[in-house]
Amino acid sequence: MPHLHHAGLWTPRSVLPTLILVFTALVYLRGWHFLRSSALKATSAWHAFSFLLGLFFVWVAVASPVAALDHELLTVHMLQHLLLMTFAPLLIWLGAPIGPVSNGLPRRFVKERLLPMWQSHPKKGWVKALGSPEFAWVAACSALVGWHIPTFFALGMQSVGWHVFEHLSFLATGLLFWWPVVERSTGSRQDDLSMILYLFFATLPCDILSGFLVFSDRVVYPVYFSSSHLLGLSPLVDQQCAAALMWTCVTIVYFVAGAILTMRLLSPQGLSRVGLVQSKLSGVGVPPTVPQSVEAL
Repeated sequence: MPHLHHAGLWTPRSVLPTLILVFTALVYLRGWHFLRSSALKATSAWHAFSFLLGLFFVWVAVASPVAALDHELLTVHMLQHLLLMTFAPLLIWLGAPIGPVSNGLPRRFVKERLLPMWQSHPKKGWVKALGSPEFAWVAACSALVGWHIPTFFALGMQSVGWHVFEHLSFLATGLLFWWPVVERSTGSRQDDLSMILYLFFATLPCDILSGFLVFSDRVVYPVYFSSSHLLGLSPLVDQQCAAALMWTCVTIVYFVAGAILTMRLLSPQGLSRVGLVQSKLSGVGVPPTVPQSVEAL
């Protein structure tokens, strides 16, 4: 079965994402520097590090030399999915990007475009639906399971357009999935409990998919029969390694996030000493600070 081949590192498919990510990083840093140098002090070095690390993980997944090996090893392909759905989105939100990005963009663009959109969006039902945990959970689980159905998996491997769409869907649903966790992490105890259950039930589709791939005695994705078998891995062993990687990483990340929320739920004073969820999962206070800082630009 034919599959998509990468021509090398510096190709149009790698240069364009790299330029977009570099531009995004520069915009963020410009706004971050403004907020740090102003009297607001509404962001920290931790935020910048987290956001830039998230962008770097996106680059590794879609434009790095590692990404060029996704057609050779299912393990690399699975690593891409983990970076785009699990690690990069969480780190991006931990970077509290809305304040720095809005202050890093041209003042006129923010005043005439972004602020009117920001003020009108809460009134629109579809915007609230996109940010709801229910929609985010369904979207993320659907993307995870759907793209691992052999028919759709082969489609993404054979078509450049579908391959790009696959990556975009993983990143978009990952951002949707982690937003409720970050946004509600400083809310009430009820929010903490709902997010713990949210994370727990999100592990179930991953567990089922990973378990199926690990214990299957046949190669589920025949496209890897024609690969060059890097590292000496057979297609079946490669499949088992890929599933074990996904199973382990998702379990650890979700467990750590759930454990932090459980600490907050059971011991708010203890969590305030740890300060991880409250200070690092919180965003910059955008509604009150952005208009003020934009006016100060």
